[in-house]
Amino acid sequence: TMKILAIIQARTSSSRLPNKILKPILEKPMLIHQIERVQLSKMINHLVVATSKDASDDQLVDLLKSSGIEHYRGSLKDVLDRFFQTASIYNPEHIVRLTGDCPVIDFEIIDKVIELHLDKNFDYTSNAPGLGVTFPDGLDVEVIRFDILKEVWEKSRLPSEREHVTPYITRHPELFFVGHYASNHNLSNYRWTVDEPEDFVLVEKIYQALYPLNKAFKMEDILQLMNNNPEMKLINHKIGRNEGMKKSLIEDKEWASNEYESL
Repeated sequence: TMKILAIIQARTSSSRLPNKILKPILEKPMLIHQIERVQLSKMINHLVVATSKDASDDQLVDLLKSSGIEHYRGSLKDVLDRFFQTASIYNPEHIVRLTGDCPVIDFEIIDKVIELHLDKNFDYTSNAPGLGVTFPDGLDVEVIRFDILKEVWEKSRLPSEREHVTPYITRHPELFFVGHYASNHNLSNYRWTVDEPEDFVLVEKIYQALYPLNKAFKMEDILQLMNNNPEMKLINHKIGRNEGMKKSLIEDKEWASNEYESL
């Protein structure tokens, strides 16, 4: 059978909300909730967490070991290298890339993105930023062929490309066969990722409302909850999307000027 490996990249040294992935929701660390949701996927064969060798991630690694979840430790800053090295151990045909700040990720959406990817034989398939966003922030799924990941790993130079793994593909659409999985409705104004304290408050409220009734709650359940409680949307509505990428683009400019000076 085809080997589809899910890699969740996670580290505890978040600048805006340190240790967020270890914060408990209903007495269980946020990242463990996310992993349990990903494990509901029918398409994924294997799951591993790619974290860093930095001492700041020792506590995370202890949690993963005690929870029986596989992990790999690589570069803290060069996430693309960490990601590629993790994948290389398993030699899968396809990789599903997820980030550890998405505790309400929807396994059905993951599977639909994978199915589209396989069905059309795309190099890279996503429902995420870079291809026009229609899903809530926090449901991002990327699927990439392993040989394409290797090519991206070899060719990516910019800090933003090393830190965010896949921008090389979305910046060079002429080089790759790219698929986009879109929602029927534009839901991109919903923010269910966890970067800031307010984000955590919202996600915790979502869990408190839905998890006791159905551990495998889906996007539709969250949308219904928020339609019934419109004030929930105000909890974190001031935060912009993709703050991390904005920071990386500034680093790109600095990198480019340094390269120029060294010529």
